[in-house]
Amino acid sequence: MKFIVNNGGKLNGNIRVPGDKSISHRSIMFGSIAEGTSHITGFLEGEDSLNTLRAFQAMGVDIEGPDNGHVVIHGVGMNGLKKPQQAIDVGNSGTSMRLLAGLFAGQAFDIELIGDVSLSKRPMARVTNPLSEMGAKVETETDGRPPLRISGGQSLHGINYDMPMASAQVKSCCLLAGLYANGKTCVTEPAPTRDHTERMLAAFGWPLNVKGSTVCLQGPAKLTACDIDVPADISSSAFFMVGASIAEGSDILLEHVGINPTRTGVIDILKLMGADIELQNQQEVGGEPVADIRVRSAQLKGIAVPEALVPLAIDEFPAIFVAAACAQGETVITGAEELRVKESDRIQVMADGLQALGIDAQPTSDGMVIQGGSIKSGKVHSRDDHRIAMSFAMAALCAEGEIEIEDCDNVNTSFPDFVALASKSGLNIQLYEE
Repeated sequence: MKFIVNNGGKLNGNIRVPGDKSISHRSIMFGSIAEGTSHITGFLEGEDSLNTLRAFQAMGVDIEGPDNGHVVIHGVGMNGLKKPQQAIDVGNSGTSMRLLAGLFAGQAFDIELIGDVSLSKRPMARVTNPLSEMGAKVETETDGRPPLRISGGQSLHGINYDMPMASAQVKSCCLLAGLYANGKTCVTEPAPTRDHTERMLAAFGWPLNVKGSTVCLQGPAKLTACDIDVPADISSSAFFMVGASIAEGSDILLEHVGINPTRTGVIDILKLMGADIELQNQQEVGGEPVADIRVRSAQLKGIAVPEALVPLAIDEFPAIFVAAACAQGETVITGAEELRVKESDRIQVMADGLQALGIDAQPTSDGMVIQGGSIKSGKVHSRDDHRIAMSFAMAALCAEGEIEIEDCDNVNTSFPDFVALASKSGLNIQLYEE
């Protein structure tokens, strides 16, 4: 699929983007190994989270739905999963593969985790190394890439693990393995990352101990079913925040968005750039803070992005790069080397796309230097990366001409209704099957 987006327009109205992908993944995982029946509302019906759901169905979990975001999970308990008849295919989802590696390390049966071509290029040693320290047996390809072949029946023990990089996926993998390990598992992170795992484990009745940058849990654990209301995804909302900021005359309200403090870096960065963003109706739902986010157009200015905010906005940088391209002056991003091992090398792919549209964007080893300017018409390649495709779609709002975006199929992994919702809001976007 490809997008063709006409230049101009503005974003207006009230919208609710799909449910948070990170929370949707975890709700299926924890509900499946809990005792009792869990009800999930707001579940993201995108390919990534549906692959997680199918994985647990393949292991004998009775899951009803999704039906308009409602899922009913009849949990089988910590040791109730059954060996699947074939490898578990998680498609494009790095979150699924890394978190499931931890959960599967504690099972009694052998299992194999596979993914699509893009996921098969992503580094997995970052999770297999600590799992091996815990007593797990995990085989990968020679360069530490998928597939993962996990041997069952291993006796896991808790460890103290200092993460070499800030990664919620690595932290969560260790904690999920810790649910099955004897003793205490502690993970220390070099910078704050999203804490959805910690919050949701507490909701399922197994709270963790958090002290400073270290989180610990005692295993083996037992989870009890609960109900989860999945808020709208702040990562999906970020495209509309940027679009409304750069398109003159925009005024949009994003409803019921998760504003977990480990995820709000995009709001903080855009505000530093001069964005007009207001949080309304703040409340807590199911252990997660939510709010309606009102965004009105504003003249953005270039900044040096504080490195402390980078881990809190790591998935939103493709959209932030577009904001920087439309800002006055220079924007400098450093400390974001993690972007090079996402669904694509997001530093290089975004730099290539921005340059194709006439923007001076210079990639560095850990970020980019962007001179704000005039976005021209042109063709860009998303390299099968959903966030890059949606970011360049929003760039058309302040472009001088039409933008054509190739390789947009994977938008369905996180935001299956993006084109319809963006069109409703005022983006002049058309979807074409190639």
